[in-house]
Amino acid sequence: MSDSVSKTWFITGASSGFGEALATYILEKGGRVAATFRQPEQAEEFTAKEAGRTFGVVCDVTNEPQVKTAVADAIAHFGHLDVVVNNAGYGSMGSIEEVPAEEVQRQFDVNVFGVLHVLRAVLPHLRERRAGHVLNITSIGGLKTFPGVGIYNASKFALEAIGESLSQQVGPLGIKVTNIEPSGFRTKWAGESATFADTKIDDYQATVGENLRSIQGNSGRQPGDPDRAAKAMYEVVHMDNPPLHLPLGKAAVKGAREKFESTSKELAQYEDMGNAADFPAGE
Repeated sequence: MSDSVSKTWFITGASSGFGEALATYILEKGGRVAATFRQPEQAEEFTAKEAGRTFGVVCDVTNEPQVKTAVADAIAHFGHLDVVVNNAGYGSMGSIEEVPAEEVQRQFDVNVFGVLHVLRAVLPHLRERRAGHVLNITSIGGLKTFPGVGIYNASKFALEAIGESLSQQVGPLGIKVTNIEPSGFRTKWAGESATFADTKIDDYQATVGENLRSIQGNSGRQPGDPDRAAKAMYEVVHMDNPPLHLPLGKAAVKGAREKFESTSKELAQYEDMGNAADFPAGE
C-alpha cells in the first residue's frame, strides 16, 4: 500500500453520511477534496473549511449540465482529480407493486443516471491522465435482495453492473474501479434520506411490512460506523491492487458470501438443464 502522495478527490453528496465522513478523513490525512452539495451555503462553508484543500460546488447529480460544470470547476480549481466517489444516493422503500412510477423514476435518476452523468463528465479527464480510481458506493443491496427494497435493489444492481463493466473498459488505461457495498451504517439512509411507500396490501404485511418496520426501528442503531468505512475506502484507494468489490460491515460480508454460495449451489443443481439449451456439438 502506497500513501506517499496526497490525492485529490471528487465526492458527490458530501453533506452527510459516507460523503461527509470520507471528506473529513481525507482532510485529516492531508488530501484535497472537491465535494458536491445541494445548497450554496453548504458549498461555501466547505470551501472555507481548509483553505487550498477544500472546494465545494453546488450540484444536483440528476442535472447533467450542472454535473459537467461541477467536474470542470473542480478540475480547474485543483488542476486534476485522482479519485471520484459516486456517493450521492438514497433508498426508496416499499413493495414493488406499491412504489409509484414517478418514485421509481426518481430512484433511478439519482442512484443510476446521476452516476452516469458524473462518469461521462470525469472519464475524459481520467483517460487523458491514464490514471485514477472510481469508487461507486453501491450496497449489499446491490448483490442481495430484500423484501420491501426491490426498487432500491434494482438501482444498486444496475450500479454494480456499471462498475464491473467500467473496470473492464478502463482497466487497460490505468484507471481502477471499486464497488463499495455497505450493509447497515449509522447514516441517514433509513431515516430522513429515505422515502417510504405505505404497505397497504395485506398480503405483503408479513414480508415487506415486517422488513420496513425493522429498518425504521433500527435507524440510528445500525452496527456500521461511517468513520471506519471512510478509513477503509481511503485505504482501498492507496492499494496497488485494489478489489473490484468491497463489502463493508459484517452483515455485508456475510450477505455477499451467502448470495454467492446460494447461486453456486443453484447453478450446480440446474446446470444440465442450462447446458441442454444449446445445439448439440456439430450442429
